[in-house]
Amino acid sequence: MVITRDLLPSLAMVLVQIGYAGMNITSKMAMDSGMKPLILVAYRQIFATIATFPVAYFIERKTRPKITLRVLVQVFFCSITGATGNQVLYFIGLQNSSPTIACALTNLLPAVTFILAAIFRQEAVGIKKASGQAKVIGTVVCVAGAMVLSFYHGHTIGIGESKIHWGYAQNITSHGPDSTGSNFFLGPFLIMAAAVSWAVWFIIQTKMSETFAAPYTSTLLMCLMGSIQCGAIALISDHKLSDWSLTSPIRLISALYAGVVASALAFCLMSWAIQLKGPLYVSVFSPLLLVVVAVFSWTFLEEKLYTGTFVGSALVVIGLYGVLWGKDREMNGKEEGEENQKKVKQQHIVKRDINEDIESRLPVGGGGGGGATGNGNGSTRPISP
Repeated sequence: MVITRDLLPSLAMVLVQIGYAGMNITSKMAMDSGMKPLILVAYRQIFATIATFPVAYFIERKTRPKITLRVLVQVFFCSITGATGNQVLYFIGLQNSSPTIACALTNLLPAVTFILAAIFRQEAVGIKKASGQAKVIGTVVCVAGAMVLSFYHGHTIGIGESKIHWGYAQNITSHGPDSTGSNFFLGPFLIMAAAVSWAVWFIIQTKMSETFAAPYTSTLLMCLMGSIQCGAIALISDHKLSDWSLTSPIRLISALYAGVVASALAFCLMSWAIQLKGPLYVSVFSPLLLVVVAVFSWTFLEEKLYTGTFVGSALVVIGLYGVLWGKDREMNGKEEGEENQKKVKQQHIVKRDINEDIESRLPVGGGGGGGATGNGNGSTRPISP
């Protein structure tokens, strides 16, 4: 039981972050080989829809609420923000930056979500409390780190070169048509915009979950609508059938990996961990993605690490944990307050029961004229005068 509640959720979240790291690496390689980011996003949604369908059908077919027009409208906006907007912006940003920078800027998500949640009154700021101050300061530090990471590179960090290189990846990044098309201003900007779009999805999804408590079905519908939206956008931007070909191994692997592992499987594992540990527990593992991608990129892709990347990433992680610490302390304070209220309520109930019991044992009529007599089991009952 202890292993299930403690070790397995931790292992699942580590695997999720490793899975996302692999998606960033394979997706970057696929786009460096010539695959268009919009086409990759469309394939990701299609494969995610196919992979999520059996999970949603078998797990929620008996407990799924009725799908109404209001639910479909909410799912549509979820697909616009959480699937189409977020992933289109993210993959184009990834094409114009590096996996390390993309993952570092993704850590802005909790801070942006906090700001939007506070605006829409889904999150209390509490600036006079230590928890509220930690959330505000952490958000500011997080944004400052993102700015450093985006607009300052500095000198290369001399940590040497990895002795393990992936020859296939090196060949792709060296001869791919898009390998020299990076824009280190546009890329980070689009990734930050993707984080904002993803945060908006959190706000909409929170509201939707109050009336439609079927996360797997809502994800299936979101991926289905996202497939239609992303497919239409990709077809409008690119009519060549050759660009849609998945005959290249890296393209097929990247599309399948992004859809099945990074969308369908990752969501199932995170949903399971949230049920056991809560959303805060799952969020704590997000900075691990940056570390894993940085190691993978340096090891296999010969990506260089800059001073700005290190300093900005450190600020993002520090700010993130400041927000999470404040949120954790706030939740603990609410739980303690609820427990105190329960204790006070229980004390009132106990006192009331005692008073009622005492009153029931007192003689009726007063004046000392009444008495009490046994009833055979040691208890007493009042006698009328």
